[in-house]
Amino acid sequence: MNEIELGEVFAAAGVEGWLHAVDIDGGRECGYQPDATRPIASVFKVPLLVELCRQADAGRVDLAERVLVPVAGRTSGPTGLSAMRDEVSISLRDLAYLMIAVSDNASADVLVERVGLEAVNAMLAGFGLDATRVTMNGATMLDSMAEDSGHAWPFQDVEELARMRALDPARTNRGTPRELTRLFAMIWRDEAASAELCGWMREVFALQVWPHRLAAGFPYDDVDVSGKTGTLPTIRNEAGVVEYPDGGRYAVAVFTRSFSPAVNQPRADAVIGTAAHMAVDHLRR
Repeated sequence: MNEIELGEVFAAAGVEGWLHAVDIDGGRECGYQPDATRPIASVFKVPLLVELCRQADAGRVDLAERVLVPVAGRTSGPTGLSAMRDEVSISLRDLAYLMIAVSDNASADVLVERVGLEAVNAMLAGFGLDATRVTMNGATMLDSMAEDSGHAWPFQDVEELARMRALDPARTNRGTPRELTRLFAMIWRDEAASAELCGWMREVFALQVWPHRLAAGFPYDDVDVSGKTGTLPTIRNEAGVVEYPDGGRYAVAVFTRSFSPAVNQPRADAVIGTAAHMAVDHLRR
């Protein structure tokens, strides 16, 4: 893969980029700054899901258990329970579905309370994923941005953004492209949890509704794309798996930081798919 060409593709989209891709079964890999530690935004929900499943395997949680999620204290966000106005009774399993499929912050934070961030980080350390850590839940992340800027969303002032803990990899949820592809590869090889729950995780990642990033690079009816996005001011990420009809399976993680603080940046979204396609195409050659 031509790293100069890939760097030019990122620059043309108005972003700095970081990428890693690996053939899940064959082991071939390629990357562009793949070991840089970056803010992962809502991609933190991936290790949270893995630890939830591992605790279910160990009998410490029951995924069918129903919990009551009140309106008061619910983490804000544009989707899922975050956007609902009434009290909800829901299973842990369905909270996990909402957390991944529509990146629901409220569902994620209920699961954080049940699973525990210390357990998530102990799991990551046990897997040898030493750069990936989850240090805050969604509410803490959102609150920190308001505290650091002095006002609520939107956050578009460059000086304010520079102060934000949520955008500083030393002080926020963080990881590297290489470590996220390793975690996805473990899920796809039934190594992250039991085969049953790894299979369920794969089903949930396939239900993610956002088609404008990773999936945009593979607009084919016979290619399946599963993944998890992450978005913060200037940050657009996605990590997941691309599966071809010939059995080829490729874990891909693309992290980006925009040079502009604008909220709507379709080129920055689309370059995630473009870069992922370049990487997978290189591996398939």
